[in-house]
Amino acid sequence: MTPTPFGPAYTLQTARTLLRCWSPADAARALRAIDASLDHLRPWLDWARHYPISVEQQAAVLRRFRGTFDLGQDFTYAVFDRGGTEVLGGCGLHPRVGEGGREIGYWIAAQHTGQGLATEVAAALVRVAFELDGLRRVEIHCDPLNVPSVAVARKLGFTHEGTLRQRLQAADGSWRDVMLWTLLAEDYRASPAAASDLEAFDVLGQKLL
Repeated sequence: MTPTPFGPAYTLQTARTLLRCWSPADAARALRAIDASLDHLRPWLDWARHYPISVEQQAAVLRRFRGTFDLGQDFTYAVFDRGGTEVLGGCGLHPRVGEGGREIGYWIAAQHTGQGLATEVAAALVRVAFELDGLRRVEIHCDPLNVPSVAVARKLGFTHEGTLRQRLQAADGSWRDVMLWTLLAEDYRASPAAASDLEAFDVLGQKLL
C-alpha cells in the first residue's frame, strides 16, 4: 500500500499528545517507557516478550519502523507529550488487513494509563485513515480480556464483528481469543472520532488537516 498524494501524515497533534514517525534517536526514551511498562504490556502485545533489549537493538527496531514508513508500507508512530519530550506510548496504522483497510494498534506506558490517551490517539489515527488515506474500513483487534482496549473500540463507535477463538498464543503458551472491531467509511462521520481534535502535517511540515 502506498501513501496518498496528500500524505502520509508524519506528525499529528491531538489535544494532549504529539504523534510522529519514530526516529532511531528516540531509542533511549522509547526503552525507558517500554521497560517501565513490561508487566503492563506483556499480557497483550507479542513484541513485548522480546524485551528488555539494548539501546542499540532498539535503535535498529526504530530504523525499520522509519524505513517502512518512508516507503509507504507501514505507519508506526511514537506518542509523545505535547512538548515532544516524554514517550507516552506508541501506535500505528497497519495495512495487514487487506485492500482498502488498515488495523489500528496502540499502547500507552503504564504510568499514563487511565487518562483516555489511547482513545485520543486512536481517534487521531481513524481521522487520518478516512480523511487523508481514503480507506474503506479501519479495524481494531484485541483480546476480550483487555478491557481498556475493548473500551477504546466502543468509545469510537466501532462495531464488534465477531470473536476469533484461540487465534493467538500468549506469552505463557496459552491460546487467546481475538475480538474484531470495524469502523466503515460510511459510518465514520457519525462516530466520535470524526469530531476529535487533530492537526496533521506532512514530512515538510505542511498542514494536511
